[in-house]
Amino acid sequence: MTASYRYDVEIVHLLVSPAHAYFGRAREGAADVPTTDADRVQLVAGKGIVGDRFFGKAAHMDAAVTLIAVEALEAMSAELDAGPFDPLLTRRNVVIRGAQLAPLIGGDFALESRGELVRLRAGRPAHPCAWMDQMLAPGAHAAMRGRGGVRCQPLSDGLLRRGPAVLISPVPLDPEQAGMPTLLRPSRLP
Repeated sequence: MTASYRYDVEIVHLLVSPAHAYFGRAREGAADVPTTDADRVQLVAGKGIVGDRFFGKAAHMDAAVTLIAVEALEAMSAELDAGPFDPLLTRRNVVIRGAQLAPLIGGDFALESRGELVRLRAGRPAHPCAWMDQMLAPGAHAAMRGRGGVRCQPLSDGLLRRGPAVLISPVPLDPEQAGMPTLLRPSRLP
């Protein structure tokens, strides 16, 4: 990665959960699974976050770690006139403040946390599921489209820690746009 842009960010939350809470549970409701808001997480290249539900799963190797901007959740909450959203209910692994994430899709970037660098590849958007209407607020599923974060593959081993960090990007980012929805696919309508 030949990065040339550095952004001071804050890692606000680090979610680790050994089981799925929403996937495959349309009739039963959300599962009550243990979820940790960790102070630090261990990433393993090509596998994900140690202890997380996607760790080492072949179907998720390219998208084992999800990032979301807390500004997106704050903007959605304001738009829906709902109370503050609990970021952990979105089931995204890394909740950060201070960076626009959509421009990272399709490229490699890094997070430097307390001197340790973790390289990631942002493969695709983290689309919201319909559970967001029930878990966050009515209308949250639609409001989260285009700002649900990014699904990433870890390219290096390392630790991420809550607190101040630096996002190193090969493309310019606009932190002021962190809460704004991004058009992910051009419309076919005139």
